[in-house]
Amino acid sequence: MLYYLKKTWLDSSLTILCQIITSGVAVFAALASMKALDGLLEQDATLFFWGLTAHLGAWAISFTASHLETVFHYRALQKINGLERRDMTAALIGKSHQEYHSKESGTYLSGFTNDISQMEQLGWEPFFNLFGTISQIISSLIALAALHWSLMALSLILGIIMILLPKIFDKKLNHAGENCSKLQAQAVSSFKDLLMGYDVLQSFGKIKNLYKGTEYASGQMEVPRYKLKILRSLAGNGMGFISVVFQVLVRLLAGILILMGKLNLSVMVSVSTICAQVYNGLKELVNLQLSFSAGKPYFKHLTVHDNGNSEKDATKMLPFSHSIQVKHLSFQYDRKPVLEDVSFTFEKGKKYALTGPSGCGKSTLLKLILGWLPDYRGNIYFDQQDIRTIVPEALEEQISYIEQNVFLFNTTIRENITLGESFTEEQINNAIEKSALVNDLSSMPDGLDTVVGEEGRNLSGGQKQRVAIARALIHNRSILLVDEGTSALDTQNADLVEQSLLANQDLTLILISHHLSPKRRQQFDKVYTLEAHTI
Repeated sequence: MLYYLKKTWLDSSLTILCQIITSGVAVFAALASMKALDGLLEQDATLFFWGLTAHLGAWAISFTASHLETVFHYRALQKINGLERRDMTAALIGKSHQEYHSKESGTYLSGFTNDISQMEQLGWEPFFNLFGTISQIISSLIALAALHWSLMALSLILGIIMILLPKIFDKKLNHAGENCSKLQAQAVSSFKDLLMGYDVLQSFGKIKNLYKGTEYASGQMEVPRYKLKILRSLAGNGMGFISVVFQVLVRLLAGILILMGKLNLSVMVSVSTICAQVYNGLKELVNLQLSFSAGKPYFKHLTVHDNGNSEKDATKMLPFSHSIQVKHLSFQYDRKPVLEDVSFTFEKGKKYALTGPSGCGKSTLLKLILGWLPDYRGNIYFDQQDIRTIVPEALEEQISYIEQNVFLFNTTIRENITLGESFTEEQINNAIEKSALVNDLSSMPDGLDTVVGEEGRNLSGGQKQRVAIARALIHNRSILLVDEGTSALDTQNADLVEQSLLANQDLTLILISHHLSPKRRQQFDKVYTLEAHTI
């Protein structure tokens, strides 16, 4: 938490200052009210008037400080939430391809939404309230000491007891918080899975499964949250009752002192108010402590801080100039062999095809060349440089990749092609022409500025592939890896795109295809056929 406080020190400091002012002035208002009552009992109009004026002025200051505290508080939270999401992004960027895909996307989505919300409610809100609560307790104890030292002493002893009691709930709340975080992440993933599978359920007449799945996921999300709130309520209300018992004991002492003639009767009104401030503050302090215990599991996810440099310091590579060599390469998924002792060479500027049945390792090979799957045996060299010595980011600066299942962001076709970079209209038009996207754009009302929808749902499979091809071409990498990148295109457009790629003399092309006609085979410099883990 200290890291984020340093980043938002001004708004956080002003929030804490306003909290202290608000709480301290409220105690002064109680003392001013006591003085006004003394004025009535003593028939002193001046004392009564000034007591009321001070009481009113104190509350005016308190409400002003409370409003300013709200402004600074939520401005600080807005910045902190942004920083936390940035750090979550930095943690994702720091993961390898394998590590990233070892978890469901719903887990990451839950981190950006639910975890941020829980950290705010269980961590940051209690943290900022903590200072106001402590200020309220200290100022109230000082006010009690000003009335009589024994009132402060008793309140202090009982307060220490009250603070120590909640320790019995700490472990239970911590465990409940961890369980809540885990199950809510699973629930988000379940909801996402149901929504993505809507068409499948509908096509098989199983749409009622959507109700069952939603009910199950809702239970995953709500039951642990319900249990956590019940546990917090039990602890909070139990401590609330103890707070009332302790207030009664202090008032009893004040009554005895009044009966002994050591205090005025008006003190009882102030003691009741100030005593309530002390024990309500202590009760709130206990609740804040319980919130921190429940919120700890969420903060454990923030293990990486982004310090303004979202990109890794990649090992620099010279421009690709000679060949990619794969030597005695073996790879397996969970002890299931995919590639076994395979070797081949891809020379600069030449065109290669990989063919073979599903599951023979074609897609895996491309991911190995990209550096996404590090746990392999053998060697892969870029111009005699082992890729184990190069981070994936450096490789990706020289490689474009068109995946089998094209993903498009929910923005315009232009943004999906450029990915936020600046290109000239000539460059964009050239990429559109070579990807056979021209005719599609002419039939769209907004052309390049057409919004593709979530995961590109407004486009056909072929149109999505053409956008992906344009995206790969415009970034002008020296190596292009294509995983069935033209499978959704009709024969005419597929030939047009492939001819464009094959005609580019500077481009090193490695293309996966399940089926190649004899005529198409002749267009490649070499065709590798993978079968049963071998070439």
